[in-house]
Amino acid sequence: MHNKQHLQGPLFRPISYAATAVLAIIVVCALTMIVTLPAEAQTYNVIYNFTGGRYGANPHQGLIFDQAGNLYGTTFYGGTYGAGTVYRLSPNGDGTWNQTVLYSFTGSADGGYTDWGRLAFDAAGNLYGVTVFAGQYGQGTLFKLAPNPDGTWTESVLHQFTGGEDGSMPRTTPFLDTAGNLYGTAAYGGAYGCGTVYKMTPGPGNEWTFGVIHQFIDDPACSPWVGLTPDTSGNLYGTTRNTLLGCTDPPQECGTVFELTPSSDGTWAFKVIHQFIGSDGSDPSVTGLIFDEAGNLYGLTQFGGRYSAGVLYKLVPGEHDSWTYQVLHDLDSPRDGGHPASQIVRDGFGSLYATGFDGGAYGYGTFFKASLNSDGSWRFSVQYNFTGSDGANPLGLVRDSAGHIFGTTNAGGAYGYGVVYEFTPVAPYAVCQRL
Repeated sequence: MHNKQHLQGPLFRPISYAATAVLAIIVVCALTMIVTLPAEAQTYNVIYNFTGGRYGANPHQGLIFDQAGNLYGTTFYGGTYGAGTVYRLSPNGDGTWNQTVLYSFTGSADGGYTDWGRLAFDAAGNLYGVTVFAGQYGQGTLFKLAPNPDGTWTESVLHQFTGGEDGSMPRTTPFLDTAGNLYGTAAYGGAYGCGTVYKMTPGPGNEWTFGVIHQFIDDPACSPWVGLTPDTSGNLYGTTRNTLLGCTDPPQECGTVFELTPSSDGTWAFKVIHQFIGSDGSDPSVTGLIFDEAGNLYGLTQFGGRYSAGVLYKLVPGEHDSWTYQVLHDLDSPRDGGHPASQIVRDGFGSLYATGFDGGAYGYGTFFKASLNSDGSWRFSVQYNFTGSDGANPLGLVRDSAGHIFGTTNAGGAYGYGVVYEFTPVAPYAVCQRL
């Protein structure tokens, strides 16, 4: 199943700056202070247009790299049975990429329709993911794809969600710890109907043991739509979509940021570290969290804030397990793009990149950047406005070791089924700050 497409637009690769180039950078910095670099100067290339049908359509997820530089992702629709696909994009070395469908979901016992997040690799090269619907009980599945010597892949279901105490509708991919355990969330179901956090422990012969480590209750938190982010101490962090406490925009959909701390007896302590109230953002349901080197957390909300189009926020750890919440930017949909639904990525300078799902100059979403100034404030800039023909409604992002950022759009492109794109940032502003 191959579908070869050419890159659209010129391909730009940044050079490696040697010590002798410092003077040139200073010149660039001086010019940048006079003339602001326009968004159009950034390099954006569509590397794949989804065609629908058996090749897949409408990705909801971001992407993940393997060690060879191939990209892997999923589509929500399309494939042989219409219930979505797992695909690989392989670079040819000449600026083109080949797409290969690794698996088509049937929409029955194997599950169907992959939602937010992205796939996960283990050390052996197996892929893991979840489907939000279908499965034996119609409540979603946790699956594994194992590569075969002949280039094919074998799918196996590790857990069939029942909608009971194990949860239902797992919307995002679990992550693997160093021992090979899988941790994830189910958005609904569970003992109280508000979802679960689960752990899958591997055993001999591809046998896995499923266990719930937290049951969500609708006071104070409910419905974890996205996955978990671990810190270096083994604590887990995530967000919920709903809460009953103090929410006004809209009622019951402000959400929380939470922490799960493991105990020596195998139990986990749950704590809400921030509760959104609407004016500071609401519905952090699909973007997830990332850490920086200092242990600060960053995230996005889809709604709320000054313009009701979402916010970019930061949580700073303090004494006695306290956290301080900061809004770094209130998204203004027509100007900035709004209702973000992407993961955040960081570059080597600590700048943050993400996307607005809609809004912007053409109404199809934006690619934006937030950079830290020397005085501690943040500078927000739109790097690219999606036009529809080059993609619409951008989602998850992933950054490679060279600084190129790859992402997906849910719609738009040559056939209207979404695209995979490459964005090459041009960042003289970040360089100048450090001279």
